[in-house]
Amino acid sequence: MKKEDKVALIEQLSNVLGEYSHFYVADAADLNAEQTSNLRRECFKNDIKLMVVKNTLLKKALQSKGDFSQLDSALEGPTAIMLTNTGNAPAKLIKSFASKNPLKKPVLKAAYVEESFYGADQLEALVSIKSKNELIGDVIALLQSPAKNVISALQSGGNTLHGVLKTLSEK
Repeated sequence: MKKEDKVALIEQLSNVLGEYSHFYVADAADLNAEQTSNLRRECFKNDIKLMVVKNTLLKKALQSKGDFSQLDSALEGPTAIMLTNTGNAPAKLIKSFASKNPLKKPVLKAAYVEESFYGADQLEALVSIKSKNELIGDVIALLQSPAKNVISALQSGGNTLHGVLKTLSEK
């Protein structure tokens, strides 16, 4: 590959990395064509961009974005990168897809989520991380709970009061 081509690929990869706030580095080697196609389809459904990259090109693209030296040990062997704006989506996909696959692939090598680095052994922690939309939903539910309690108490109290008045008027 010519140097100009490499520079163009590094720049393109750097731009793609800039579009997403989270990424996972995984090993998806040894998957056959059907399994790879299914993985790509699942990634598309979950709004995850899946790319197979050369490790040296990815290292250089990451160097242009900041200090990602903690990922250097994970960038060995076949590498697929999963890019997303939802922090836990690739972890859930990796876990569910690998459990159905006899090869137990893809395998998490490392991840950069919520401005933190995670290793291959932390897949369960990544699955349990709540996304921004899930956290907003939880906060809204907590804020609505007291208001719902007050409204239901007022409505039930009105029915009770109405029942008491009706009983007294009938006597």
